Amino acid sequence: MRSKANIKGHPIHPILVTFPIAFLTATLLFDILSLCTKDIEFRVTAGYMEGLGILCGLLAAVPGFIDYLFTVPPQSSGSKRAVKHALINVSMLVLFVIALTLRHYTDYSLSIIIIPEIVGFILLCTAGWLGGTLVYRNQIGVDPRYAGAGKWNEQYLQANNGRVEACKANELKTNQMKLIHVKGKRIVIAKTEDAYVAFDDHCTHKGGSLAGGSMICGTVQCPWHGSQFSVIDGEVKAGPARTAIKTYNTEETNGIVYLLL
Repeated sequence: MRSKANIKGHPIHPILVTFPIAFLTATLLFDILSLCTKDIEFRVTAGYMEGLGILCGLLAAVPGFIDYLFTVPPQSSGSKRAVKHALINVSMLVLFVIALTLRHYTDYSLSIIIIPEIVGFILLCTAGWLGGTLVYRNQIGVDPRYAGAGKWNEQYLQANNGRVEACKANELKTNQMKLIHVKGKRIVIAKTEDAYVAFDDHCTHKGGSLAGGSMICGTVQCPWHGSQFSVIDGEVKAGPARTAIKTYNTEETNGIVYLLL
């Protein structure tokens, strides 16, 4: 299991990805113009665009990799989609690197160089579609929680004889949640109208982070597809999920809320 999640993601990633998309798309367009018009200036411009596009793609990969490690919920449909997204992006960059190498270090004609660029552009579009799906369907890089949900709260804790000091009794307001990591598990600590509760962060439908969803009247709703679960016993209140989530016991002692594992 990956070590950390932050529902808001890396703020610079969606900005950086626009540059390789623009430069690499322009590369193909200028090479097509050069091929059609026989104007060498278009080919030269495409070469500069290609180098910039590859460089920007490598830079954009850094926050993207950070988002994969720290934002995408592990063992989820979003995680599988993110892996495909990354592999397609890597393949796309490799193809444009091949085209750039052919352009500068060989005597290949433009009609040969443009072949990996066309395939790379197709992969670029596919990766862009997957990236959009990650944002709009899996809500990676956005905060989907309701107004008044409080600041995103996440903490790594240690268990002592099966007890974890999860939070202070006054730390959370009613219906607010906190994600904690303990013994390789992601567990949500939440405050209902009556008491503190604890349950797995993993939605049983597609693996969405429940800590990033909303809770009211003892029910938590997954932000991905709207599955609802009882935070008391984990029972499914509304689909598409069909399997209950695991819940844990808590106890409050001297103003401290303990999670019992």
